[in-house]
Amino acid sequence: MIHALANPTRFLKIARPLTPILFWSGLLLVLAGVWGGLTQTPPDYLQKESVRILYVHVPSAWLGMGGWSSLAIACFAYLVWRHPLASLAARAIAPVGAVFAALCLITGSIWGRPTWGTWWQWDGRLTSMLLLFFVYVAWIALERADRERGGDGRIPALFGIAGTVLLPVIRYSVVWWNTLHQGQSLTLTQSTIDDSMLWPLLLTLPGFSLLFGGLVLMRMRAVLAEQRVEARIRRMAA
Repeated sequence: MIHALANPTRFLKIARPLTPILFWSGLLLVLAGVWGGLTQTPPDYLQKESVRILYVHVPSAWLGMGGWSSLAIACFAYLVWRHPLASLAARAIAPVGAVFAALCLITGSIWGRPTWGTWWQWDGRLTSMLLLFFVYVAWIALERADRERGGDGRIPALFGIAGTVLLPVIRYSVVWWNTLHQGQSLTLTQSTIDDSMLWPLLLTLPGFSLLFGGLVLMRMRAVLAEQRVEARIRRMAA
């Protein structure tokens, strides 16, 4: 299956119809979830109206971390099987993941201002998430430099795998350290969020995830098109 999808023509045959499906279905879920979170749910008894930012903050944190996990898997696949599409997938994932990591930090700061009385706190969860954002930026710069000097992509791939050490730090920072950030409210099996406030999050989580997938496929298709144009220009010049 992996080797079959590594063929660019076969990949594009699947990605072309899948991209708009993921993008538009994700966007509709996000809009529905945000509308519900802003207008149809009650304020929290402690956090009041500021709790509504969780409908964007939680999916952003999830995809900031999930994006790096996907990038690391793509890097591992490139190192093992040397499939160019794996390297291209990592290249497409990185900026999208960085945007969601940045959105997580921004929404967290907006939430922290009325809750903690400050825009920023060198808290374990916030600091480790900030480090993940910097690691995204470093990987993008490293991959671009490696590509421009004609490298084989191994150094960015190794960096992508090494960066996964941050993920458990982010995940367990609220357990390992005395932190202002609240503990985990939602897992795959249980939730401490009241049902009247939970349902919009169950829309925005899959919605942002589908949107993430659509944006990554969009970027992969754009890079493949760019490579084909460059190859055609080189053939014409020769």
